[in-house]
Amino acid sequence: MIETHTLTDGGQTPGEIAALLAGFLRPAQRTIEIAIYDFKLSQEFEDPVHEALRGAAGRGAAVRVVYNVDRDDRVPVPPPPRTDAEQLAALGVPVKGILGTPHLMHQKYAIVDGRAVWSGSANWTDDSWSREENVIVTLEDGAIAAAFRRDFDELWAGGGVDGTGDFDAPEAAIAGTRVRAWFSPGRGSSLAHRVAHAIGGARRRVRVASPVITSGPILGTLAEVAAAGRVDLGGVYDATQMREVNAQWRASPAGSWKIPAFRSLIERAPFSGKRSTPYAPGAVHDYMHAKVTVADDTVFCGSFNLSRSGEKNAEDMLEIADAKLADQLAAYVDAVRARYPAADVSSPAVSGGQTPGPGQT
Repeated sequence: MIETHTLTDGGQTPGEIAALLAGFLRPAQRTIEIAIYDFKLSQEFEDPVHEALRGAAGRGAAVRVVYNVDRDDRVPVPPPPRTDAEQLAALGVPVKGILGTPHLMHQKYAIVDGRAVWSGSANWTDDSWSREENVIVTLEDGAIAAAFRRDFDELWAGGGVDGTGDFDAPEAAIAGTRVRAWFSPGRGSSLAHRVAHAIGGARRRVRVASPVITSGPILGTLAEVAAAGRVDLGGVYDATQMREVNAQWRASPAGSWKIPAFRSLIERAPFSGKRSTPYAPGAVHDYMHAKVTVADDTVFCGSFNLSRSGEKNAEDMLEIADAKLADQLAAYVDAVRARYPAADVSSPAVSGGQTPGPGQT
């Protein structure tokens, strides 16, 4: 069984998602593994999640948590995680920080009893559950859960990002739906090419939601598809973060080709950009944070940004071949796109002008 939960800015409360997550964790009898980039909730939303974890541990379940530990000198784009290590330690279960050097432990998944998987783009924070666009995917399948468990065990054993996810997960069938899990950095480049190939091979539609669109294979293919004009193509991104990315492209000869490619894409296809609040300590985090690609009847959904950084970080992505789910998530991307201004090729995000700090490339 595969279920999705789509989040929008202001469309749900943190309490609703906390209850959903606690309900997912609560049945655990044997094991819970959690890999989470950012885990810091207000107490009223934290309590049901912590109670579910403590309850599982109290029944004898082995509970383990890994989280990202950021470098002190890291430029805050993307913003650094706010995980409270002392708060996690107070759960009384084994926890381990994964040093994000030079790349992030950017996962957002949980595995229960080697069978159920919670994945998607949402961090476990108040703003992620109330002010950001995100997609959460839950499923039950032993083979898919085993792939996530392998990735988790690699993070746990090594204490770092490099070398993890370097395996080909088998394809599974869940109620007749083909599903495959991908992990980076081990398969980051392969995943980017897989997504690009699906986009390039689409015959009817392509929908994209990603905070940034900077992966060379994906951006190049999107620009080609837009120029050909044979496919119904559209999408949404975070305009504030793409402005920061474009500043970095302008400063880097290696990335300069991406400026006209991105410009060509948004000139020829209907994309919108959410003007989120720039990162600052204490500021609201209201990013367009969903990470979904629909190519005909195939969906790619997870923590993986369509970015060069995504290929190097510890990330996950589910590839799901299901027409009904593809229809649902394509409609979700269109609904999010409709909420925000159409992409403007004359804006600083594309044409130059403002030069903020570096972004993901």
